[in-house]
Amino acid sequence: MSRICDLTGKGAMNGHNVSNSNVKTKRKFYPNLKLKKFYIPEENKWITLKVSTSAVKTISKKGITACINKFVKEGSI
Repeated sequence: MSRICDLTGKGAMNGHNVSNSNVKTKRKFYPNLKLKKFYIPEENKWITLKVSTSAVKTISKKGITACINKFVKEGSI
């Protein structure tokens, strides 16, 4: 199960844990992903996507069809 947003393509970033003595150890920053079901009225069906919470906010603002069309056009999907 990959940790990549289906719409935006957000994935894990690399970074460091920094201790009090300034010793750095590698770590990953994962996106906040949720499994959500969305209804597409044009196709009269439900789809399940693994999307980041920022993408969920965008979908609730603009609508699922506008977001899918935008991200397909950009090449994220």
